[in-house]
Amino acid sequence: MTHRTSRSARARILGAAAVCVTTVLALLCTAAPVNAAPAAVSCTSAKPALATKLKRDITSAIAGRRGSISIGVYDRTTKTTCAYRAQTAFDSASVVKVTVLSTLLWDAQKHQRALTAREKSLSTAMITKSDNAATTTLWNQLGLTKIRGFLTAAGMTQTKPGANGYWGLTQITARDETKLLQILTLTNRVLTDNSRAYVQKLMSEVVASQRWGTPKGVPSGVSVHVKNGWLQRASYGWRVHSIGTFKGRGHDYMITVLTHGNSTWNYGITTIEGVAKVVHRDLMAS
Repeated sequence: MTHRTSRSARARILGAAAVCVTTVLALLCTAAPVNAAPAAVSCTSAKPALATKLKRDITSAIAGRRGSISIGVYDRTTKTTCAYRAQTAFDSASVVKVTVLSTLLWDAQKHQRALTAREKSLSTAMITKSDNAATTTLWNQLGLTKIRGFLTAAGMTQTKPGANGYWGLTQITARDETKLLQILTLTNRVLTDNSRAYVQKLMSEVVASQRWGTPKGVPSGVSVHVKNGWLQRASYGWRVHSIGTFKGRGHDYMITVLTHGNSTWNYGITTIEGVAKVVHRDLMAS
């Protein structure tokens, strides 16, 4: 990696598998905000005992974990919601790729057109393999006006697109990612059923090496749709995120876990999977 890179190359660097360790990138990087105030896991449910169990088990799962963690859980079946620092902002890394695809489909709907073969190819690479070059192409094609338009339509008011092509530095929150996953999993006015099905299809086809995170501990007979993101920067170390939707065995639910301040990529994954395992277990036992 050299110190002189083009804008498009740097945008790719700041995507999923990037490692920001050079002096130039360290200068470009700014600290993401940290919610330093004391926080507690909050859960509500149509089944009070389930809310109590989830609160206890998620709290236990994150106890002693270093760095900043944000969690959003929602299960339609039991009307269960859990949150932990859900409005804390994080650099998106590749999690934003689901928003990019959703924006592409939303814009195509407005013009009453299907995606082109090229757009489908780029979308498939972007979601299933987390291809950064494909993401940069689609991000530039859409532009910030369309991306912001989708965010407004989706009610994702806390999400701030990355400037100057740095899509991996989009600011996201667990609250907004949960909103996006809700849009992707139930008929609504933002995305058509066909558009939603297309996003879910690609999220279900993510390559095996990138299916870690929120799917951890999911039981057999439950469908999995996942997108992960990871990025190292000079401040706050590794950002490691995972969003997923799950349906089956009497439940229709979603999990978002965002983290930064991880010493390594694997440390972040372990934190996310510790949360995911107890959520899957407690919901399936309810």
